[in-house]
Amino acid sequence: MSVAIMLEGKSKNIISAAPEDKISDVVALLAKHRIGAVIICNDAGKVKGIISERDVVRELARDGAAALETPVSKCMTSKVLSCTNEDTINHVMEVMTANRFRHMPVINDGNLLGIISIGDVVKCKIEQAERDAQDMRDYIAS
Repeated sequence: MSVAIMLEGKSKNIISAAPEDKISDVVALLAKHRIGAVIICNDAGKVKGIISERDVVRELARDGAAALETPVSKCMTSKVLSCTNEDTINHVMEVMTANRFRHMPVINDGNLLGIISIGDVVKCKIEQAERDAQDMRDYIAS
């Protein structure tokens, strides 16, 4: 199964912030949209980084409440690993597991198409296993 199929069932609304935004702005976005990461884009819409709940917690642990006034660019992950909509779910799961992160932008030809989470991947894998089991039951019954 491909990432494109997984993206079909997701909202097309991509939550993003700018590198100069404060961490407090990102925290508000995370809470408002009940998400775990925000893509950081420049004015042209190109991905410059990603910031997750983990990144925010690390900053708070280091600098306390003052971290909330820090620009996102200071603590975001700027070397963003991404996938394309043609990648397989298995490939994405392997990359996420190997690199220990839970959110991955989907980028084709430099354009941000969406973001997928490990939760999306797990949900997709469960649905696939359920379909396979039903197909096997149907085959045995026929």
